Amino acid sequence: MTRIALDAMGGDFAPHETVFGGVEAAVGLPDVKVLLVGQLAPIQDELDRLPRKLRLAAQDAMVKGTLEIVHAPDIAGMDEGPVDAVRRKRDCSINVAMRLVKEGRADAFVSAGNSGAVATSAILNLGRIPGVKRPAIATVMPTSAPERPIVVLDAGANMDCHPEWLVQFAIMGSVYSQAVLGQATPSVGLLSIGTEDCKGNEMTKETFPLLKKLTEINFVGNIEGKDLYKGHLDVAVCDGFVGNVVLKTTESIAKAISHRLREECKRGVVRILGALLLNGAFHALKNQLDPDRSGGAPLLGVPGAVVIGHGSSSHKAIFYAVRAGVAAATNDVSGLIARSIADHVEDQKQK
Repeated sequence: MTRIALDAMGGDFAPHETVFGGVEAAVGLPDVKVLLVGQLAPIQDELDRLPRKLRLAAQDAMVKGTLEIVHAPDIAGMDEGPVDAVRRKRDCSINVAMRLVKEGRADAFVSAGNSGAVATSAILNLGRIPGVKRPAIATVMPTSAPERPIVVLDAGANMDCHPEWLVQFAIMGSVYSQAVLGQATPSVGLLSIGTEDCKGNEMTKETFPLLKKLTEINFVGNIEGKDLYKGHLDVAVCDGFVGNVVLKTTESIAKAISHRLREECKRGVVRILGALLLNGAFHALKNQLDPDRSGGAPLLGVPGAVVIGHGSSSHKAIFYAVRAGVAAATNDVSGLIARSIADHVEDQKQK
């Protein structure tokens, strides 16, 4: 059974959505135990407010041992400074849940809370995988090929990066794409302003030859923003500033298109009838582009499975984030990254 420590107090709509989603995961995912970490009274109140069928299922899950509450008296606020919040509030839900992973009482950590605090807590409590310069947030985004999503990293953990960090991001992203997304030989691109070798800022121009020398990844060269969604690429490497802008712009565009499509389909009887005929196709497309189904963003480079969800996560997003935590833990992503980074460091020493 895979045990997931879920930060029940993290997120814009916590604890309502987090408890709701956590219970759905405990009930709906096979061989999974969810540990709801947070303040006991608010969590219990949310359990009592669940729809009757789910509430009864939650009670049954607690009896069976697949759902448990772990009390954490403090909360790291979404607007608090990450380092200050984590160090000052030793018993906030993020720290308590992270310690469960460190102590071996949980196999993965999931939170939709303060992403900076999560990353800080992971480094302070779990440390870094030996040889890793900086952990990176990897976000999985849909492409025109449904079976081939793309991993973009870093998506916000490191604003100013060194070329060697991006090299390690490429290695870690390739491992994740292979282990979790099932790509046998993931193709890796360096996000820049042109596909030519000489294009980009100083950091990307210094990173390019380093990636080109790597034998452990399938580096395809520089890529542009337009290449991200074609379904021909598996991993895109960039610094955290660029990656976060890409992520949030993509989410905004997807919502804008969805809104405009709904409005246009209402204009006239013919369009309404056409929309009814295409309802199945629209539903499938919505599911493929739904950011809630992305499963959160794994923090790669720490010795454990850590998944960071969007601050505005709904209960459905929490469910999929828990599922992503299960995938990262059961596929031993951190162990695979540790071996790949160790091989890379040894290779660099020999050169």
